[in-house]
Amino acid sequence: MLIEAAALEDCRAIAEVHVASWQQAYAGIVPHEYLASLSVPARETSWQEAVRAGTPAVLVARQEDKVVGFVALGPSRDEDAVARCGEIWALYVLSSAWSTGAGRSLWLAALEELRRRGLSGIVTLWVLSANERGRRFYTAAGFVPQPESEKEFSLGGASLREIRLAFQDGV
Repeated sequence: MLIEAAALEDCRAIAEVHVASWQQAYAGIVPHEYLASLSVPARETSWQEAVRAGTPAVLVARQEDKVVGFVALGPSRDEDAVARCGEIWALYVLSSAWSTGAGRSLWLAALEELRRRGLSGIVTLWVLSANERGRRFYTAAGFVPQPESEKEFSLGGASLREIRLAFQDGV
């Protein structure tokens, strides 16, 4: 498994991972119609903009030269974030690479990158409350829920809940 900074030429593959991951991980959580409407070209454009801007930073996981996952990271976007708080903006892996170590490798590389950028201390992320697989993954990585942070939002006509998880970096 190779983890490296994303390049512009990776954006199509990142978009494909993003859409496929949403469609597989959020089936039964997010309305089917919304998941079916996700567009690889639209996501590709968004990821091209992010890679060009450098915010968020994007790392990819390659397995035999194929992008199987990615992580986007940067400073926390939360208004109540403490100083030097980093955030995992997104972490997605193709279902064919679940339980292979790809997600864990991306998380550890992201943590190192956050430290390199001076964003250690606390790392946060948002996860759908109903995303049990994702929550198990993050718990195993050392994240803990911040119950007071749970919030509701609408997506595709459905009311969903998400919760912020936090990792206390011991470095």
